[in-house]
Amino acid sequence: MTHQFTLPKQSKMLQPAFTYGVATSSFQIEGAADKRLPCIWDTFCATKGKIKDASHGKTACDHVSRFKDDVKLIADLGVDAYRLSISWARVLHKDGNVNEEGMAFYIALLDELNAQGIKPFVTLYHWDLPQHIEDNGGWLNRKTAYLFADYVEKVCVHFGERVHSYATFNEPFCSAYLGYEIGIHAPGLCQRKYGRQAAHHILLAHGLGMTVLKKYSPNTLNGIVLNYTPAYPASNSEEDRRAADLADQYHNQWYTQPIFDQTYPDIINQLNDHERPHIEEGDMAIIGQPIDFLGVNFYTRATYRAAADLGFQEIAPGDEVEKTDMGWEVYPDAFTDLLIDLHKRYDLPPVYITENGAATVDVLEQGEIIDTQRIAYYQSHLNAVNDAIEAGVDIRGYFAWSLMDNFEWAEGYLKRFGIVYVNYATLARIPKLSAKLYKALITGRT
Repeated sequence: MTHQFTLPKQSKMLQPAFTYGVATSSFQIEGAADKRLPCIWDTFCATKGKIKDASHGKTACDHVSRFKDDVKLIADLGVDAYRLSISWARVLHKDGNVNEEGMAFYIALLDELNAQGIKPFVTLYHWDLPQHIEDNGGWLNRKTAYLFADYVEKVCVHFGERVHSYATFNEPFCSAYLGYEIGIHAPGLCQRKYGRQAAHHILLAHGLGMTVLKKYSPNTLNGIVLNYTPAYPASNSEEDRRAADLADQYHNQWYTQPIFDQTYPDIINQLNDHERPHIEEGDMAIIGQPIDFLGVNFYTRATYRAAADLGFQEIAPGDEVEKTDMGWEVYPDAFTDLLIDLHKRYDLPPVYITENGAATVDVLEQGEIIDTQRIAYYQSHLNAVNDAIEAGVDIRGYFAWSLMDNFEWAEGYLKRFGIVYVNYATLARIPKLSAKLYKALITGRT
């Protein structure tokens, strides 16, 4: 059977100006936990029952020690860009002063990427809040937003001209909702009022961070990365369609509308007074300042029916649909629908697909991994992005998630998203067939 990634011959995604990349995050791959401060995910991993395989990120993929080889691996894929994140706990000491050793690691990594002609897309926060800041309230404490702004300033001053793009945050939804509202991610708090307040302070921190970036890094492409799980009704009934709309407001637009419209969705009015975030005068203007790009992360859709409480309840996908190893439905049409809807709803800046990919059951046989489900997923979702571009959405790039298998948060090392296989016993990296096909697509552009 012949495998390849194909796009329409006239697709903008086949032009050299379109950016292709791969993505990772600090806690998921770096290791070298003894060279940084503890973060909330260290604490969460050490809490019994939180991580399915009882693992941790102390070693992860040992990227800190192996970064030069990993950059060679990235370069061999032929990508234009590499999306990485900075560990706040690695670059600053507890007193807020710079950890020179930690900062030097990232500078060396950036220099290596630039030497290879790979554009660094840097995410400043990918969930790993230093534990000492969480001990003082974390994202429930408004002061954390200002600590973030200070951290951003120190990072971009030290990095200088080495960075192509900065994203303030990756997926505020996950930090706020999964971490503070339902507790399945670090720090594991479980109250609606916590989730809503954490979300507001993260968005405030984004706005403050954008102010810093515009002052100290005006030549980089500066924005934010949001994740989206489009909401579909379980039936065509008015009640279920309303449920899907409410779910979309609560899970998706809650993080988007403040940035573009300087207001929260109407569902905020359904919350009890004590559940609504405390918003100070001027906050929404800080949050809603212009961004240079919007990063969009997409994996799957969700289906909802009418229910009590906030008016919606998610329904798990049935056995009749294809699912990835995460149990997520494969539904690429939702990707196109999402991108077109965002384009119609907001005055968007250029869009980058900053994460897209699939966890599949990968089997290493005779030194090879023929990851056919992942290949099919990428093919259908690349076409979905192309369809959105054809419909008028200004999409400038696509990043595969992820470069390599890694620590998959609450799932530990049980799920593999990488286009490069990691043998966790030896930490050897082995490109999967999906990696080879991705390279062929990228290097085949004219």
